[in-house]
Amino acid sequence: MRSSAGGLASLLALGALALALAGCATQQARQMDGMLAAAGFQVRPANTPEKLQQLKTLKPRVLLQMTKVSGSIYWVVADPTVCQCLYVGNEAAYQRYQQLRLRKEYADEQLATAEMNEDAAMDWGAWGPWEGPWGY
Repeated sequence: MRSSAGGLASLLALGALALALAGCATQQARQMDGMLAAAGFQVRPANTPEKLQQLKTLKPRVLLQMTKVSGSIYWVVADPTVCQCLYVGNEAAYQRYQQLRLRKEYADEQLATAEMNEDAAMDWGAWGPWEGPWGY
């Protein structure tokens, strides 16, 4: 009986972890979708079974460079999970997306640095000595 309770707890913990990871992946996909749209990529929905099947053959959320017969370059990004669509952009849209992505990375780094500085400035002594039954 004891082992089945432990197994159930492990299974529930694994399920919670899977849900958390799926939520993170969905949030990242939505952030990328938003930046692509803001950069000028056009949304092409996979509104037929053929388009949906082709969309699923592409690597999700990876910028792919394509060349038209005319020689002009365009970029595509497949999103088979959130919007079930293909984002299509020209070189200008791609450059705008890269700028947005770099700005977001910079802002994320600035936030992480500010949080580390805040943690370093914390008066941890108020929590008492760290030695004790926890072995710290």
